[in-house]
Formats: sequence, structure tokens, C-alpha cells
Amino acid sequence: MTTGVKYLVDKKGRKKAVLMDMKEYSRLVARMEELEDALDLDEAARTTQNFRDYREIREELVKEGRL
Repeated sequence: MTTGVKYLVDKKGRKKAVLMDMKEYSRLVARMEELEDALDLDEAARTTQNFRDYREIREELVKEGRL
């Protein structure tokens, strides 16, 4: 995934920044968003005390005219 990555270095040769292709960057950002979503889901599952069935929620939304 990280092919063609280049580094900007300071006078002492220490890496200070990364330069990468926009396509590569977009893939990286998309992957991070997927991981954040997974972490949010894990947190919700850990902290939620009761879940409502999807069918129940959908039926409620249909009755309210919101779906």
C-alpha cells in the first residue's frame, strides 16, 4: 500500500514530513475512516445497555412517516 512514499528530511537527515501520491493518500484516509467506524461500533456495543430490533425501529419510522 505504501509504494512510492517519499520523505522530506531536515539538514541532519531526520524525517520531518511524508510525500505521497493523492490516490495513495485517499486510500489511507478511507481506511482510517473505516477503522474509526469500527472503533465507534465497538464502543457503542460495550456501553449500550439495551438494543432495539431493527424491525421495531423501522416499523416506528414508517408509522411516523419518516421512512
